[in-house]
Amino acid sequence: MSFVSGTKLMVKRWRIVRNRTRVFSLFCQTSVRHITRAGITVFALAMTSPLAGQSAVGAPPASQKTTPPTLASLDSLITHSMNEANIMGFSAAVLVDKRVVWMKGYGFMDWQRTRPFTPNTIAKVASVAKPFVGVSMMRAVKEGKLSLDTDINQYLPFRVVNPFSPNVPITLRHLATHTSGITDRWEIYRATYTFDGDPKEPLLDFLTAYFTPGGKYYAKENFLSAKPGELREYSNIGAALAGLIVERAFGQPLNVYTRQHIFAPLKMTNSGWFMGEVDPSNHSTPFVSQNGFAVPIPIYGGTTYPDGSLRTSVSDLSRFFIAMLNNGQNDGVRILDESSAAEMRRFQLTDANRPKNFSAADGNSGLFWRTKFNGSRVGHGGNDPGVEVEMLSDAAGNVGVIYISNTSLSGTDRRATGSIFDALWKYGEHVRATGAR
Repeated sequence: MSFVSGTKLMVKRWRIVRNRTRVFSLFCQTSVRHITRAGITVFALAMTSPLAGQSAVGAPPASQKTTPPTLASLDSLITHSMNEANIMGFSAAVLVDKRVVWMKGYGFMDWQRTRPFTPNTIAKVASVAKPFVGVSMMRAVKEGKLSLDTDINQYLPFRVVNPFSPNVPITLRHLATHTSGITDRWEIYRATYTFDGDPKEPLLDFLTAYFTPGGKYYAKENFLSAKPGELREYSNIGAALAGLIVERAFGQPLNVYTRQHIFAPLKMTNSGWFMGEVDPSNHSTPFVSQNGFAVPIPIYGGTTYPDGSLRTSVSDLSRFFIAMLNNGQNDGVRILDESSAAEMRRFQLTDANRPKNFSAADGNSGLFWRTKFNGSRVGHGGNDPGVEVEMLSDAAGNVGVIYISNTSLSGTDRRATGSIFDALWKYGEHVRATGAR
């Protein structure tokens, strides 16, 4: 790649990041417009302290940094951090040796503060949906319906061709490691968020229009000016494309397939992709923390639903995560054979195939399975307006943490969930080392 083209790519990537940082304000503005058009009374602003009505908790004691973590100190830190950052509702689970040793909810799921946010409360979990696409994809590979390294055009009714590298095929492995060269063109992707119920445009129609020259969403900018595998660019639309390929491999929608082969076997009773599949009375309102308020926004969905529209709970996620850490099974129920689970979790990037813009210091990638903290944590996370989610463990599965917050944060407020995650992790390490809870 030339210096000029490389510079153009860096500028493009900066613009994408800059645009995504505006998502909360754009989302709120759009939400208000949709609420107004629908004639619905605009939600009242939630007051500064989301935990009002519960016992007030002061700052965690300074000695907490040096003393062993306790349940009391954990409660203190979580409630204090929620108050400081205006988090309305939060639930979490701590896993030790692939077992849940602690699970609890805090705050509320509604702006009226009448319903507590519990480990069984349902929320949209953003990109934590992608490992479910990964499991479904690996099941299709095991059954011989798909191959990770075959040109995806063999599985599609339309062609996906990078106009900058038309002779280099895109594979499922590229899609699952975000190295396909497919981009989320922001002016198109942001319009896939739906505020008036479940999406109306079928996934197949959207993707056909996005990838077919002459289609209403097509542009060369839907791709990087690089060969597939050459650069890493996180792509939600690429994940949605993988979801569509899985649908065609099994001959049924992804939401139906995952309900039959993942949710039902694992007894994930509070999980589904669309609002019509879950109990709406148990679904949390999403909130955006802004200027000292937790501002409620409408429950929403997305046309590219496999990339981030899964709705589930901490309790359900723990069942799935344990299965993934335990070679594809949990409590005698297998959702993935052992070799497929190992391949999905395996670090795919080596010196021979590492993207030019993703160094070893940046981490690595499984198949719709991510690393964080320089590769020391594995799993997946998710962020969207009104939700923040983490589902991470160490590579051996000795300690794991799952949390769902129904409030999206920005600026220095984001330190709150970081502090909570650290405290939960230390508690898990303490339990594993001592056996004490």
